Amino acid sequence: MLSMSTNNLSYNDQGGSDSAVEVGQETTPTSSNAGAGFGLFSTNFKKNDDLKEMLESNKDSLKLDAMKRIIALIAKGKNASELFPAVVKNVASKNIELKKLVYVYLVRYAEEQQDLALLSISTFQRALKDPNQLIRASALRVLSSIRVPIIVPIMMLAIKEAASDMSPYVRKTSAHAIQKLYSLDPDQKEHLIEVIDKLLKDKSTLVAGSVVMAFEEVCPDRIDLIHKNYRKLCNLLVDVEEWGQVVIITMLTRYARTQFTSPWKEDGLFDENSETAFYESDEKKTKNGDEKKSYMMDPDHRLLLRNTKPLLQSRNTAVVVSVAQLYWHLAPKHEVGVITKSLVRLLRSHREVQYVVLQNIATMSIQRKGMFEPYMKSFYVRSTDATHIKSLKLEILTSLANEANISTILREFQTYVKSQDKQFAAGTIQAIGRCATNISEVTDTCLQGLVLLLSNRDETVVAESVVVIKKLLQTQPTQHSDIIKHMAKLFDNIAVPMARASILWLMGEYCERVPQIAPDVLRKMAKSFTSEEDIVKLQTVNLAAKLYLTNSKQTKLLTQYILNLGKYDQNYDIRDRTRFIRQLIVPNEKSGALGKYARRILLAPKPAPVLESTYKDRDRYQLGTLSHTINTKASGYLELSDWPAVAPDQSVRNVEVIEPVKEWAPSLGKTGKSKLSKSSDDKFYSDSGEEKEKGSGSSSSDDSSSSSSSSSEESSSEAESDEEKSSSQSSEESDKSSSLSEKSSSESDSEQKKTTKKPPQKKTVKPTTKDSDSDENGNVAKETSSSSAEETSSGSESGSDADSHSGTDRKKKTKSKAKPKMEVKSTKEVSLLKEVSLLDLDDFTPTPVTRPKMSVLSPSLLGDLEGLSLSNISSTIQVSGPAFVPEKRHDLLHRMTGKGLSAQYQFPRQPCLYQPTMVSVQISLTNTTDHPLEQIHIGDRGPTGLDMHCFNTVECLLPEASVTVSLGVDFNDSTQAANFQLCTKEDQFSVSIQPAVGELFLPATMTEQDFRKEQGKLLGMNESSATITMAAENTTRQPISRQVATVANLGVVPSGQDNIHRFAGKTASSGAVVLVTVELRESSAALITINTEKSVMGPMLLRDLKRALARA
Repeated sequence: MLSMSTNNLSYNDQGGSDSAVEVGQETTPTSSNAGAGFGLFSTNFKKNDDLKEMLESNKDSLKLDAMKRIIALIAKGKNASELFPAVVKNVASKNIELKKLVYVYLVRYAEEQQDLALLSISTFQRALKDPNQLIRASALRVLSSIRVPIIVPIMMLAIKEAASDMSPYVRKTSAHAIQKLYSLDPDQKEHLIEVIDKLLKDKSTLVAGSVVMAFEEVCPDRIDLIHKNYRKLCNLLVDVEEWGQVVIITMLTRYARTQFTSPWKEDGLFDENSETAFYESDEKKTKNGDEKKSYMMDPDHRLLLRNTKPLLQSRNTAVVVSVAQLYWHLAPKHEVGVITKSLVRLLRSHREVQYVVLQNIATMSIQRKGMFEPYMKSFYVRSTDATHIKSLKLEILTSLANEANISTILREFQTYVKSQDKQFAAGTIQAIGRCATNISEVTDTCLQGLVLLLSNRDETVVAESVVVIKKLLQTQPTQHSDIIKHMAKLFDNIAVPMARASILWLMGEYCERVPQIAPDVLRKMAKSFTSEEDIVKLQTVNLAAKLYLTNSKQTKLLTQYILNLGKYDQNYDIRDRTRFIRQLIVPNEKSGALGKYARRILLAPKPAPVLESTYKDRDRYQLGTLSHTINTKASGYLELSDWPAVAPDQSVRNVEVIEPVKEWAPSLGKTGKSKLSKSSDDKFYSDSGEEKEKGSGSSSSDDSSSSSSSSSEESSSEAESDEEKSSSQSSEESDKSSSLSEKSSSESDSEQKKTTKKPPQKKTVKPTTKDSDSDENGNVAKETSSSSAEETSSGSESGSDADSHSGTDRKKKTKSKAKPKMEVKSTKEVSLLKEVSLLDLDDFTPTPVTRPKMSVLSPSLLGDLEGLSLSNISSTIQVSGPAFVPEKRHDLLHRMTGKGLSAQYQFPRQPCLYQPTMVSVQISLTNTTDHPLEQIHIGDRGPTGLDMHCFNTVECLLPEASVTVSLGVDFNDSTQAANFQLCTKEDQFSVSIQPAVGELFLPATMTEQDFRKEQGKLLGMNESSATITMAAENTTRQPISRQVATVANLGVVPSGQDNIHRFAGKTASSGAVVLVTVELRESSAALITINTEKSVMGPMLLRDLKRALARA
């Protein structure tokens, strides 16, 4: 019926609009006259008379036409309140279409015309019994819109009746009326809570969002009302309308923080090694009873996370942000990454949406940089962005900066500094300062870049640069006296008061380092003291005082002159400061004991300022709320409680145990006692599948949710009791099966640890062959293993149908990996694995999507590899063979630590066979024991962003024997260590490979002309240089080439000058050019210059070369 009336209204819109225009034309003279006489002398007394006549006629068609015209007036913002008496007479009309429009009008004006509306209360009460659900709902809506305390009992009665109505639309309207009645009369709270409790049990998706909104308004602290309805709300969430989803998700976030324990515990199941930690902790519990019990996520907690995850694909921005904040506040740390892509997707929306989403991302990126680092390009500033959007993106880029990506970010910042938006350019300079503070490797580079900006024509840029340089110099003032002198020279050209004050402060603070310049600056300031801004005057007084204490001979008269000027200044702050300084530094009879400590007071060492993000403390507010956006507690904001130390009783959420659960529960108990065949095992899953069909077929979604939860709880308890009652034979078999499960879980974990940069693929069960499972380290058939890992993990949550899929997948995997001896017991082991999977709730980890597998190349292609260009840089730069291969080996694993297994590694400086971006590493394994070591392989790896190609498993290493294996590691142009576990059949050893910066390059050849051309592109922040004194032996071409090649894998570039030596290379991972120039000067001095866009690698390589060339 609602759709019919809407269609009728829209069909007649043309007529209504025309009518409205006619009415507007009639009133035009009145409005124009009102401009002069405020409408007092208006001659149009027949305003809207035609509408009143139509409403009082006997024909419903005329009344209907009049009401459409009136609604059109209201829609255009015109005031139609004077028609209220004529409209309210038609409230008892028998025409349904007319009655609907009358109720729409009354809802709008009932609060303004309360007296007239009260006359029709009896009509509204009768309408509450109308057969049409829309009329009943509209009558209740109008009744609740009459804001008169005298009708509160009538409203209360109407709400209670509507809450029991057969129509979900009317029940939804009653939930809306609850909030209106509560704001009118808060004393009705207890009666309204009873109605809310009743409506919370409603199974209609139409009612759910509205009643939760009423709950949040009336009694948000009554968590006990949610217990019985929690699972139902979780299951209905996907089908509720979008704004209802937002309200329910927000409420469930608060609920979960009070009912579940924190999933962020360090020793919990949901850390990086989720499944491995789970099985290992189970073993420990059986061996040592006093071990800490590992964290197990509550099934209801998992239910909430599982049912909200699909909503990340919602078209409604508010829903996506709500789910994102729920995952941020409730999910285990390694699962939060699933929200990243959805939030980045929202950045394509309107700027208002961008602003809110970017604020949330800015808060998240401070705590977890790795989440958004793969999407860094999405935060690059566009020329069309508004200033507030630019500032937020700048904030996020600064938070994401680390050693690996700082060079890219600084290049981006160099462009931003040139922006016409002065506020944004100033913010960029502050961001460069923050990067310099946080990443010590680029501090010098950033300082040099900021000093170059001091010669900029724009005053704002220069002023901001001065302020940031001042803060950076405080961290290491002894090394930068040249910069202070340079700033003093620019002092006359800088007009911005804050910048002038900063330079004066630097002069005063480090006056002993610039003893000749500081007095001259004070002399200049004495001339212009009276015309300066107050902040500059204060710093001038401070500078005078400090120079008086350190260099009184030159500055005594100047100081007295400035103090006399300040004594009579108009600003009382300056007068007070001048008098205080005079008494402190100039000794006289009246000055007390404080004068003795003047030097210690004024020249005390000051702590360096900490450059922090403005969003650092925003996480005290719940993400996505108004309070978080404005950074102030808004009215109505409900704070998130801390996680409880001990989880409250979860049985309060159990509704009832239905009979079908008991039919198959005993059969689960038999699995541990008797030997089950494959057919009986399949029957177990088919029974649960029938149960699911029955649950979904019934009208009670509440019952179905409770049956699924209770069945999972019973199955877990049965599985535990069966393990206790099993005989010794079955316990041996369970040990074997648990070891199998540990093996499979560790493999799936190793796949999951890789960072995902692709969209999740569909879950498909692929048959695993013998070849695909042969490599245990995940190098071959990654796609197959990742899909099977997905199936394994999803089995415990996606219902019994998914359980059957995961079960069959596990059978295939177990059969392909098991030895012939164990095939007889495979059915029983698989059943035990399934029992464990019922407890395995950690299945919503970010989907492991691996990179495309590189085909393994034969050594015959080594020559071809050498000529490969790793990036789209000029083809004139060719990769060549290494000039020198150092024989130095590094200890990877000492024989004492490795229980007889010794390992050493070295860098052969050859292109990696497995992938061009990887660095080749050779590992020499030696068995120093008197027994063979079996199954030597690589286990878990880290950090997550590091790509590594493992060597094939060494099946057996005889006593006193050695073997050399090859490894490929993509260090991402960073000296961050590659951490992994070197495993044997019995033990695991944590080891790490720490590359020197010089081993991350590939040597390159080019002409001298190409060298200079590339060098011209890499100036400014991309250049690092230093002057050193060379060792006497290193002053000719051959020793210099040998020393440079020892430190770094670079190629020699031909040079036409005897005193200049050039070397070139590329970074292995990104192919960035690295250019090294050694220029010999007089008396064994040499200038080393390094040009590369990798701002972190440049200073590190420079440090190593200085040490090598200065050493004999």
